[in-house]
Amino acid sequence: MNERTPQKRLRPRKTPSQPRSEETVATIVEAAAQILETEGFDGFNTNAVAARAGVSIGSLYQYFPGKDALTVALIRRETTRFHNDVAVALGMPDGKAALEYLLGAAVRQQLQRPRLARLLDIEEGRPALRDEVAKPELENMATQIIKRAIPGHAHPDVAAGDLFAMVRGIVDAAGERGETDIGNLEYRVRAAVFGYLSNTGAG
Repeated sequence: MNERTPQKRLRPRKTPSQPRSEETVATIVEAAAQILETEGFDGFNTNAVAARAGVSIGSLYQYFPGKDALTVALIRRETTRFHNDVAVALGMPDGKAALEYLLGAAVRQQLQRPRLARLLDIEEGRPALRDEVAKPELENMATQIIKRAIPGHAHPDVAAGDLFAMVRGIVDAAGERGETDIGNLEYRVRAAVFGYLSNTGAG
């Protein structure tokens, strides 16, 4: 497989092995997030990211072969943060509380940096990136939580996918309206999701 294959263009050229190089990569990825937030897709390019990160374009290319690889790295960073938050729910003894925590985590993920979340959602849907940013583990975790919260649910795996779609739709709309009351938004999301689950759970 040569260096021009799609997989090579979407993955880091090398993995940082020293604290200094890890810090450089983290700075570059955060710079990519800031450029997306402030400039959108039109202003998102490797030169802009390098300038925001305070590194040379050569230093950026040491790690990332292009902006798609930066996008994948950013999506993976955000997914890891969300995964770690959701993992807290798995340790809760009560299924309903675990599901409520999962919903809160999903709301926080979308609303903390709403424009970034919306743009990354769009990028995740691109066919070129889809295989690199798939999230089966997150959906498996959500399925486990739904099974505990709604015992005997007919299709918990389908419900897990619907859950994330519902949260994303509600929170994105709230973000576009400029809402900042996370507590109120979580309440509305819980009402929507629990209502959906109670009406679709029967076998």
